[in-house]
Amino acid sequence: MPAAPQSRSRTRDRNNVLNRPEFMSLNQPLRGNQESKSSSRKPSGQCPAPSESAKERRQSQQLPEEDCMQLNPSLKGIAFSSLLAIDICMSKRLGVCASNASSWGSARSMVKLIGVTGHGVPWIAGTLVCLIKSRSLAGQEVLLNLLLALLLDILTVAAVQKLVKRKTPFEVTPGLMDYLMMDIYAFPAGHASRATMVSRFFLSHLVLAVPLRILLVLWAFCVGFSRIMLGRHHITDVLGGFLIGYVVYSLVDLLWMSSNTCQMLVSIW
Repeated sequence: MPAAPQSRSRTRDRNNVLNRPEFMSLNQPLRGNQESKSSSRKPSGQCPAPSESAKERRQSQQLPEEDCMQLNPSLKGIAFSSLLAIDICMSKRLGVCASNASSWGSARSMVKLIGVTGHGVPWIAGTLVCLIKSRSLAGQEVLLNLLLALLLDILTVAAVQKLVKRKTPFEVTPGLMDYLMMDIYAFPAGHASRATMVSRFFLSHLVLAVPLRILLVLWAFCVGFSRIMLGRHHITDVLGGFLIGYVVYSLVDLLWMSSNTCQMLVSIW
């Protein structure tokens, strides 16, 4: 009886089509698959850990950080670049007195004269002359604090310009007076900063009529705008100068020298 099942299995194997010689290749795995599997193995014969293969796959899919920043810029970067482009374009359009061949080249001398009124050399020289001739304690106190504010403004503007090193909208060569005041780069505008600081100083420590106070504010604005017309600064440079001048006066007002301190400094001098 046990021989019957064996004979049945033999007949079943004989009748199976895949056991014929011409179909034996279908039961064998492909050589290409074997070669690809063997090539994916390490030379040492050890299979890579699944965690390592996953890490390698992630690293191959990831782009370099610089490429990701260029392909997917942030919203802040896009906004900053757009504002910078608008600033440069508008500043170049407003630079109507950048050279004698510009559209308003005939008015270049007058616009230059407005800018000179905000230069540091005339203000420091005038303050020193008034301080020498002054005989009242109140006048010496105001003039010494004004001199301190002017020096602090020049140093602050020069430090920020050295840090930022922004170029001017036009290729304008700085003059000798600009080199003396260390006003070489574009940001911030030193003339605008000085005009803002001086106008706020006078508005706080001089008794002026309302028309004079309005003229003083307009003068500071005209000094800043003249630097844009001359092609020396961008719009944001002038706005930064206005802000720095306001901050410098606030610092001088906080560190205001009393009349006794001023008298001691005058006596030493």
